[in-house]
Amino acid sequence: MPVNLPVPVATDLFPVAGVRIGVTEAGVRKANRKDLTVFLLDEGASVAGVFTQNRYCAAPVQVCREHLAAGQDIRAMVINTGNANAGTGAAGLANARKTCAALAKELGVSEQQVLPFSTGVIMEELPVDRIVAGLPAAIAAAKADNWAVAAEGIMTTDTQPKAYSRSVQVGGKTVHITGISKGAGMIRPNMATMLGYLATDAAIAPELLQGLVKELADGSFNRVTIDGDTSTNDSFVLIATHKAGNEVITNWDGAEAQALKAALQDVARLLAQAIVRDGEGATKFITVKVEGGKTEEECRLVAYSIAHSPLVKTAFFASDPNLGRILAAVGYAGIADLDQTKIDLYLDDVHVVADGGRNPSYREEDGQRVMKQQEITVRVLLGRGDASQTVWTCDLSHDYVSINADYRS
Repeated sequence: MPVNLPVPVATDLFPVAGVRIGVTEAGVRKANRKDLTVFLLDEGASVAGVFTQNRYCAAPVQVCREHLAAGQDIRAMVINTGNANAGTGAAGLANARKTCAALAKELGVSEQQVLPFSTGVIMEELPVDRIVAGLPAAIAAAKADNWAVAAEGIMTTDTQPKAYSRSVQVGGKTVHITGISKGAGMIRPNMATMLGYLATDAAIAPELLQGLVKELADGSFNRVTIDGDTSTNDSFVLIATHKAGNEVITNWDGAEAQALKAALQDVARLLAQAIVRDGEGATKFITVKVEGGKTEEECRLVAYSIAHSPLVKTAFFASDPNLGRILAAVGYAGIADLDQTKIDLYLDDVHVVADGGRNPSYREEDGQRVMKQQEITVRVLLGRGDASQTVWTCDLSHDYVSINADYRS
């Protein structure tokens, strides 16, 4: 069961003017399952994206990068689940392009104006004929208030859909923001095994979008980890349709521009955290805060060393305050000149380690009380400077092994 993750309510998700979404069952891998989604974008929309850092990236990721680099307005996106179209060589690239060409033909746009996305099993040929055959039904189902259905349509091992909305005032106009994400395993930053789509009707200068989507990802999807694996297919896309009627935002200097960016970041963060809360077999949501570093990078190294440790994660699953495992992870994080006598460790408000050693006032029952909670904050103070970083992770349970052992069955 997900950790404190509410199921999205369709009526709480704002339509975004200029975006219509259609979902259908194409039988990509299994029958009677929503597995094909199309986003249809009005002319003039701006699109930017960031993608996996895995060098063995999937065919659709390669095609997305090509089409965004071509500079034409993106008019549609097509997403299939059940098959990742990764590790498929030249045939995989051809199938990704065939999917784009088929949707482009249906819509009367060019192939380069379509972005393809796939998620699912790796090293199996994409059943492109099924996808192409399903496109007319997906297009026919397209409507503006279809975000909740789309959140279902992009799921794989997710136990529930993930979607959030916000609104904010910009120049006297109400701007809407809605996003969906999927992911539950093979989650590690740069990015996680995830797909994320965030749309706003705000008028934002197109040249700002690429920097913005990277900043949003760095504050959200690039701060989560479940199992330390980096997927072949990760994609996070930002759409601005410019339909809200606000004066075009050309920089982030003003208070209203900052409020818009904060609202976008809030939705991106919630979508990223939802992936961790729905992590495969997860029973606990863990925030790891590392403070007092010389640089943000060394704080990030320590945070991920803790968050990736199977020993730490299994201790959390067992509610076992075997907290020496956290100290060991701090020690092997890669800071060559770390002074262990300056390290403090907290579990929520419980001061466990002071000046590198067990806090004389620490009682194991206090640690266990925190470890039994569904939400836990681990706070490490390095005593080296003023930098800090935060990441989010979950525990590692028996169910994680079972889910991944049965993934292809």
